[in-house]
Amino acid sequence: MSISPEKTVSPKCGNWPLAVCSWSLRTSVDGVARAMGQLGIGRVNLALKPVFLEDGDAYLEAVRQQPWVISATTIGFFRENYSSLESIRETGGIVPDGDWDRNREMVLRSLAITAELGVSFLTLHAGFIEDTDPVRARLIRDRLVCLADAAGERGISLLMETGQETAACLRVLLEQLNHPALGINFDPANMILYGKGNPVEAVHLLGRWIRHVHIKDAVATQVPGTWGTEVPWGQGQVGSAPFLGALKAIGYNGVLAIEREAGDDRLGDIRLTADALAAWRP
Repeated sequence: MSISPEKTVSPKCGNWPLAVCSWSLRTSVDGVARAMGQLGIGRVNLALKPVFLEDGDAYLEAVRQQPWVISATTIGFFRENYSSLESIRETGGIVPDGDWDRNREMVLRSLAITAELGVSFLTLHAGFIEDTDPVRARLIRDRLVCLADAAGERGISLLMETGQETAACLRVLLEQLNHPALGINFDPANMILYGKGNPVEAVHLLGRWIRHVHIKDAVATQVPGTWGTEVPWGQGQVGSAPFLGALKAIGYNGVLAIEREAGDDRLGDIRLTADALAAWRP
């Protein structure tokens, strides 16, 4: 089932169109389409990890049949382990040496698919880039440049998702690399979940690189070294009005993609988030 063409223009929050992260709904392409039809949202931040499963061709063909506007594609890697902060530090993104070859090929294919779909952004977690060892730090930077070069050749921006490093660290990296195809997918909740700082302050620090935004909320952990807790938008420590105000202040002109990765009523939480965003007035 596909949503009707008249619903392919998303509602807005101020001047920002709204989108839904497809993986939040934990369902098939048809299930995502039904949910988006119920929400009246026609933009999607599309997961590409299913393309690399056994029925990946069917997934991609089903996506092509939809009238969606794809705000960005997103790739995750198969050996990433989010069970604890320590496990994701060891397995996340492009950092693990043993997974680099496979992960690089996944990103390169994802870039080809993103270009074929006519999408401008591919997002990913690069991993914990705050490495104090200069040799490792240089290696991670070289890998990022390799992927950003490939993205730029296809006219795509490779967007690093915030959270696994402080905003100051990420800014230094982006300034040092100064790569035109490298930018940021800003997730405010991740800053809190990973204990990496105030997301509103981070928006101002990283503003010139922010190309795509996730709408997600969280509360910080009370136990150092453990995860914070994701909660529905407006119930956590992001602060909806200050966060949206910060985006307005930096002149952000992209999409707000609603993401929900916890809870038993994700569609309901997404609907409440969309309603709250649509009601926001600067």
